[in-house]
Amino acid sequence: MTVKPALHVLLAGPRGFCAGVDRAIKIVEESLRRFGAPVYVRHEIVHNKFVVQSLEAQGAIFVEELDEVPADAPVVFSAHGVPKSVPAEARRRNMVYLDATCPLVSKVHREAERHAAAGRHILLIGHAGHPEVIGTMGQLEPGTVTLVETVAEAETVRPPEGPLAFTTQTTLSVDDTAEIVATLAGRFPHLVGPAKEDICYATTNRQAAVKAIAARSGMVVVVGAPNSSNSVRLREVAERAGCPRAIMVQRGRELDPALADGVGTLGITAGASAPDVLVQEVLERLRERFTLTVEEVVVAEESVVFKLPAALAK
Repeated sequence: MTVKPALHVLLAGPRGFCAGVDRAIKIVEESLRRFGAPVYVRHEIVHNKFVVQSLEAQGAIFVEELDEVPADAPVVFSAHGVPKSVPAEARRRNMVYLDATCPLVSKVHREAERHAAAGRHILLIGHAGHPEVIGTMGQLEPGTVTLVETVAEAETVRPPEGPLAFTTQTTLSVDDTAEIVATLAGRFPHLVGPAKEDICYATTNRQAAVKAIAARSGMVVVVGAPNSSNSVRLREVAERAGCPRAIMVQRGRELDPALADGVGTLGITAGASAPDVLVQEVLERLRERFTLTVEEVVVAEESVVFKLPAALAK
C-alpha cells in the first residue's frame, strides 16, 4: 500500500458565504416557494456558477435585462444592486419584483445620494463594469460621479470644481483602497468621506484571514469565481502577504492536487459567494493524493444576519 505524503492545510476563517449572499439566495428560494417556478433573476444573483446552477435546478431563470422577463412573472434583482432605472421600469410594467441588493451596498447608494443632495461631486473608488459600480452610479444623475480605479488615476483625476466626496465599492482590497483614499485626500484636503468604511465587514474579515494564513503557506487556494471581485482580491492579498503562489478554482475537480507536491503547508479560503460545500470538494480532491491535517485559523467571528424583504417576511 502506497503511503500518501502529508499535507498540512490551513483553513481561513471567516471564509465563504456572507450575510448579504445568504440573504440574496434565500430571497430567490423563498420567492420560488411563494410564487412557484419560474422566478426570474436579473443578473447572476451572486457571482458563483454552482449557486446559480443550484437555483436554476429549483426553477429560477437568469436573465440580463428586464425586457427578457414576462410582465406577469416575479423578478429578483441581484445582490450587487441595480440602477434606479431598473425598479422604475419594473413599476412601469406593474411587475412583481424583489430587491436582493445587499443592505451594505444599499447603504453606499443612500450615502452617495446624500452627497449629491449636498452638492458634492462624488469620486467612486471601484472597478469599471462591475455590477455594483453600475448600480451605484445608476442612483445618481449622469455627470455627478467620477470613477477612480487605481492610485495612478487618483493622482491625475480632474473632478469638477467645488465640494468633493468619495465612496467605494464594497468588495475592494482594503490595502489598495486605503492607498487610493490617501492619495485623493492628499490632493483634495476637503474631501468628505463616509461616516463608516464602505468596504464591507465580510470583505475585510476574509482579507484579514487570508493574510493570517498566507505567510505560513507554500500555496493558497481561493475557492471562487473569476468574475467575483472579492474572490479575485483574496488571491491578490494572499500573494502580497508573502505566499509564493495563490490560485483560484471554482470547483474541487478543477484543482490538480499535484500542484501541492512539496508544498508542506497549503492555505484554503473562499470568496463571499462560495458555499462551504465547494471548500469540502477541494479538501476531498487533495485527499486523493495526500494525508491531510487541517487547522482552522480564525481571525474574526461573524454573527451578522440580514432580514428578508417585508414582502417575504410575512
